[in-house]
Amino acid sequence: MADIAITELSQNLRDAIAGLKTSEGLEEVGIVTRIGDGVAWVHGLRNAGFSEMLEIETKEGIVEAFALNLMEDEIGAVLLGSDVNVSAGNTVRLKGTQLEVPVGPELLGRVVDPLGRPLDGGPAIKTKKTGLVEREAVGVMGRKSVHEPLMTGIMAIDAMFPIGRGQRELIIGDRQTGKTAIAIDTMINQAKQKSGVVNVYVAIGQKLSKIARLVDRLKQEGVMEQTIIVATGPSDPASMLYLAPYAGTAMGEYFRDNKEHALMIYDDLTKHAVAYRQMSLLLRRPPGREAFPGDVFYLHSRLLERSAKLSDDLGAGSLTALPIIETQAGDISAYIPTNVISITDGQIFMETDLFYQGIRPAISAGLSVSRVGGAAQTKAVKSVGGHLKLGLSQFRELASFAQFGSDLDAETKGQIERGQRLTELLKQPQYQPMGIWEQVSSLYVVNEGLFDKVSVVKIKDAQAALLTRLWTDHKEDMRKLNSGDKPDEKLLATIKKVATSAAKGFEG
Repeated sequence: MADIAITELSQNLRDAIAGLKTSEGLEEVGIVTRIGDGVAWVHGLRNAGFSEMLEIETKEGIVEAFALNLMEDEIGAVLLGSDVNVSAGNTVRLKGTQLEVPVGPELLGRVVDPLGRPLDGGPAIKTKKTGLVEREAVGVMGRKSVHEPLMTGIMAIDAMFPIGRGQRELIIGDRQTGKTAIAIDTMINQAKQKSGVVNVYVAIGQKLSKIARLVDRLKQEGVMEQTIIVATGPSDPASMLYLAPYAGTAMGEYFRDNKEHALMIYDDLTKHAVAYRQMSLLLRRPPGREAFPGDVFYLHSRLLERSAKLSDDLGAGSLTALPIIETQAGDISAYIPTNVISITDGQIFMETDLFYQGIRPAISAGLSVSRVGGAAQTKAVKSVGGHLKLGLSQFRELASFAQFGSDLDAETKGQIERGQRLTELLKQPQYQPMGIWEQVSSLYVVNEGLFDKVSVVKIKDAQAALLTRLWTDHKEDMRKLNSGDKPDEKLLATIKKVATSAAKGFEG
């Protein structure tokens, strides 16, 4: 019976295809030959282009899809929604456009899906413009070197691995090591410092409860008004997870191209690569290393290349990217991590051991790097953070040796004690980004040895006392320091005097 049914279906398909050939032609119209797992195989549509929109006519209405596999006699199309109503024999037509999403200031403060439809229960979003989901990156001549700082408010990052506007800095580490926390603190700092940077947070396959908590926190911190959240959950089709980062980038590019600045956070690209692998395997593409298709590098390179600092001729806007990658047991030599490391301009590596030791943010001083470096650092932070990375790396190495022996010379002992105080100072609670004046004062005091007599456990208390006194008694000087200019001798002398006085209360 089953064989007879299949024969009848194939005969019906042949009749339908023959009918199309005689009526409208296979260039503009096609027919679904088989369907499954969100992928429709279409015969015909010889004029279809890559990523072009298709409309499948079902009994329940139009279902949209986009062409991803262009083969000699058929097309592999990925559905933008459920495949329940799509069946073999449905007619497919070219829409004549590539996939576009709404872009513009109307999206600020909203939570949307990758097609720009609201998920926050608010009114429908009507924007004046739309942006292409897939778009070519700006060429070399349209770019400018990264030189403007994008302050994260996290002292360990701003001092050691500075991020500039237009840079792509990878945040990488195992799950639950504080990767998203760094991205959220950076978003909060943009509002706190009134930098005018628009945040676009792309959640790829994240739990919806986590996204809801994030939205509540951003509203609480007053950041939501300058933020767009593109959200996809674990139950969404792979096509939505695949489109989310590109759609978010199109929304960020609107601000970049209109002489403004935007910050893109992709949380996380590991899930994005897995969704793409799922689609590719369903489209019968040959699997390569770790079952990923051969073009998975191109998947992320064409996405991250769109982040740039534009030249003055193009308006000098910028799009900065903070992609997040999740590793397994700290293995940064796996396929996807090495791919994204080679595309980005540096990485912030979150170390699981440091996280469990209570050193948070758990940033590894040895494995993290910023390939833009001092060019994107404020002069104030640069003047006090110059040797910080080297000093911290040396301390962590010395500390691991020191635990095996008790006979240490005075110099090594001094270096370890300074390193312990520095490590304690760089600990920072979540949702509390620091201003430039707070970072510069804290680092200057420890580098100059003014807190050397303060016990390690009281370092944070001494720091709090120092910052309170500086803001209370020298507000104008601190505002001047917060502008980012290199502090003069008079200002440093003021900090030194206040620090010496503050340290006396915490010695011992």
